[in-house]
Amino acid sequence: MPTESHSNLLGDDELMHFAIEAAPNGMVIVDDSGNIVLANSSVEILFGYERNELLGQPIERLVPARFSEAHPQLRSSYLESPQARAMGHGRDLYGLHKSGSEIPVEIGLNPINIGERVFVFATIVDITERQRSQEMVHLAVEAAPNGMVMTDKNGTITLVNSMIETMFGYSREELIGANVDMLVPERFRGHHPQVRKNYTSQPVSRAMGQGRDLYALNKRGDEFPVEIGLNPLQTATGVMILASVVDITERKQQEAFLRSALQAKETLLAEIHHRVKNNLQVIDSLIGMQMDQVVGEQARAALMDSQNRVKTISLIHQILYQSQDFSQIDTGDFITSLTQNLVQSYGVDRGRIDLQLDIDPLFLSMNRSLPLGLIVNELVSNALKHAFPDNRSGTLTVALKVEDDNSAVLTVTDTGIGLPPGAIPGDGKTLGLRLMEGLVSQLEAELEVTARNPTRFELRFDPQQAEADQVGA
Repeated sequence: MPTESHSNLLGDDELMHFAIEAAPNGMVIVDDSGNIVLANSSVEILFGYERNELLGQPIERLVPARFSEAHPQLRSSYLESPQARAMGHGRDLYGLHKSGSEIPVEIGLNPINIGERVFVFATIVDITERQRSQEMVHLAVEAAPNGMVMTDKNGTITLVNSMIETMFGYSREELIGANVDMLVPERFRGHHPQVRKNYTSQPVSRAMGQGRDLYALNKRGDEFPVEIGLNPLQTATGVMILASVVDITERKQQEAFLRSALQAKETLLAEIHHRVKNNLQVIDSLIGMQMDQVVGEQARAALMDSQNRVKTISLIHQILYQSQDFSQIDTGDFITSLTQNLVQSYGVDRGRIDLQLDIDPLFLSMNRSLPLGLIVNELVSNALKHAFPDNRSGTLTVALKVEDDNSAVLTVTDTGIGLPPGAIPGDGKTLGLRLMEGLVSQLEAELEVTARNPTRFELRFDPQQAEADQVGA
């Protein structure tokens, strides 16, 4: 039976009664003898008792048997120095349901002085769902393939998984409760608290130290490279930080190996291009020496054509040898150098023939730059040899433009005498014309020719398609 009525305990304050009754949490008032003198409806729901089954009963009725023997002593200790506080701070608390099952709870204690007696007002919260959620978090963290560390805003470690133990060499017991700074190399440790403070002021999911190399410190005192992802978690106790830690030592070693291998490959390619260039220059010299022994102009002209083709190929290897990127050639620079070399080779009077260049940057592979360069060689060579006979003057224009649709257009235009019959690729049988046909086909290009006023060759091709075809070959 109740030892005190509600009215005797709380007076006639109906508002207080309503507030206690309407509270979403369980509320119990216990007298100094440990008997229940008040319980609200939430307590009935929480523990499965009718209110009249609880009033006047010792509070130990709601305490699991494994704790009930020690509970009177804990209650007496509290009454010696009663103050508002959480019960069992740092310990897991459980209530006992009428069915005999245990309920995880949080309990807040508040002393109430009525006359000369002290009553204890207890607020009871069922944390079953919260505990279940925490257990799910624990299971997920433990099952994660990466190291997982959870800390509070002060950097105190509250949770780690087995991967962290393996990665750092510490046991779980050594880590829980310690500061996360113990896992940070000493050279970064002084700045880490401020970094942590900055993050907790605006916590968002992101990579830590983006753009910087991060290192961790294991138990042996060895540093190792890591990647860290940060995720804030809102909890009842405040913001917690869940960090994913990945040991990237092996990746860094592989990257270093690949860089070394790539450097060795680039050195080898540079040497190959250098040697090919030198060999082509030898061939160029041999052709030049042969020209000195040839009497007929037709034969000399044929040898010069061959010599210029060799120089064109040699120029590509020279550019690649001097380049930092062996996969692509700046075709614009290549065509500019090639055209100027041809003008010099044929001894053109620049006062008589005005060479105009309008070249856009265009990067192509060697396999695509070579046929394009040889086409330029044929077109420019033919113009220089045949377009301006008898000391005629005029203009020779070489243009390479990249249009809005990303197509490339090469044009070679001269204001000379025009093309003779049979001088259009596809209509003639000379070596130069047959070579042009093959080169245009290799580029999958379209060639349009205007024979006179002015003479114009327009070569249109798709650089991207050409590169795609090369990859698929």
